Amino acid sequence: MSTVILQNGAAVNAALYTSLTMGPAMWADRYAMTIQSNQASELYARPGNVPVMREWIGGRQAKQLREYSWRVDNKDYEATLEVHLNELRRGSSGSAIMLKIAQLAQRVQSFPSKMLTQLLTDGEATACYDGQYFFDTDHSEGSSGSQSNDLTFAAATGTTPTVAEFRDAVVASIAAMMSYLDDQGEPANEDAKSFEIMVPPSLMGTAISAVRLPTLDAGATNVIPALSEFSITPVINARLTNAAKFYTIRTDGPMKPFIKQVEQELTVASIAEGSELEFEEKKHRHGVEWMGAFAYGFWNKACLTTFT
Repeated sequence: MSTVILQNGAAVNAALYTSLTMGPAMWADRYAMTIQSNQASELYARPGNVPVMREWIGGRQAKQLREYSWRVDNKDYEATLEVHLNELRRGSSGSAIMLKIAQLAQRVQSFPSKMLTQLLTDGEATACYDGQYFFDTDHSEGSSGSQSNDLTFAAATGTTPTVAEFRDAVVASIAAMMSYLDDQGEPANEDAKSFEIMVPPSLMGTAISAVRLPTLDAGATNVIPALSEFSITPVINARLTNAAKFYTIRTDGPMKPFIKQVEQELTVASIAEGSELEFEEKKHRHGVEWMGAFAYGFWNKACLTTFT
């Protein structure tokens, strides 16, 4: 007769905690600024940029900072797994339960990418700090003039770009981001060196070929691998479904396109041994909770391209 080990609440909690802390890093960490919060909401007051150097003529010219503000409200999130005691007693060393715990951890780890993907797809119809949609054709701040991070690119077959067309669209998106000006009329991404190109699975092959192949059709040199001063990396997002759109994200520098506001870090808790739930219903519950928010940050660190 084989030995069956009953996994108690502490053991399951430990397994869940280990799975959460040892999981793979997600792209969301590269796209969002993590801001700690200690209240129900945070008011962000974004000052404008400092004045540029000028020739000293006629004395000093002091300039005030322009300010933009927006509020981000924290919310509670949770995921809870319910396990019947009979399930705990079945299987070798509770392996079936550990598989469920690993799956729960995976769900929790993917939560930030799910929330940021929603911000990406909503960006054409949701306002950010300057009052414009996050992806819009007429952002304007101070002396910047009108600027667009909502680009279009014509493909010969409409919304199905060739590798060469995708390459040209990527170069155009990075060129647009390098041209953005701040409210003082100075380049906002002058020091940018690292970009990621996020695409849906349907554009996976096209994106990888466009970014990594040294030559394209008829032996033509691919300019992207030759741009040695830049790091340009394709990222496949399984949550994206629109095959006519891709996103260009700047990943270096302290300012990011999104905010991850954290009031309470991930917390693991259980109702297990000795509980009323165990006595009355022969069940345990193991849950994870997090409190915070995901919001738009700086529009000039991201760009949307739509093929037409």
